[in-house]
Amino acid sequence: MIFPLRDDIPSRTFPVAMSLVMGACAAAFYYTLALPSPVEVKRLFTTFGVIPAQVTGVAVPTPAAFPVRLGASLFLHGGWTHLLGNMLFLWIFADNVEDAMGHGPFLVFYLICGAIANLVHVLANPLSTEPTIGASGAIAGVLGAYLLLYPRARVQLLVWLLFVFVRFVWVPAVLFLPVWVFLQLASGLATLGVPTAGGVAWWAHVGGFASGMALAGVFAGGQRR
Repeated sequence: MIFPLRDDIPSRTFPVAMSLVMGACAAAFYYTLALPSPVEVKRLFTTFGVIPAQVTGVAVPTPAAFPVRLGASLFLHGGWTHLLGNMLFLWIFADNVEDAMGHGPFLVFYLICGAIANLVHVLANPLSTEPTIGASGAIAGVLGAYLLLYPRARVQLLVWLLFVFVRFVWVPAVLFLPVWVFLQLASGLATLGVPTAGGVAWWAHVGGFASGMALAGVFAGGQRR
């Protein structure tokens, strides 16, 4: 198993927007934990998660408006692993992207990438009745922007094999991030046409990454370090 731990680009400013996003995700997760039963949790996810079949008209939509669900779904997580994994990637890469864009523009960029990621997931899985939640689509947009803005950065990885072999390795971001998005694409292609499959929204990751690359220059003003 491989986990990213940090990069070698120090932040120039305090990441205000990133901290707000992380705080909002933590608060939403705490609220989820405080719900009295799994039934209430499921109701929350089906109300504010993005359900492709509802968007395409196959299923009856929930009362929450679609734009609300596009945004609210980005702050909901289904468990500790889901939350902490997303926050780790956000913590490693988002501060530098926010440096390049500025606090306000980064927040707008983040929400747009998340919305596009959810829409791509809907297009790839139009019949799915599973609610899509989590920040990973928006974070994938951050990764796409990071690849363009910091092409010479390095990322430290923890390589863990069979609970025995542990090693820390530094790799270029231009190697790690393309491999990461290729794995998302391959997984998405492998599950294409399975309308009710739960689990990871692979196409949201691909759509988020592509939108992040496309919008990086717009929000960062052509900066590159």
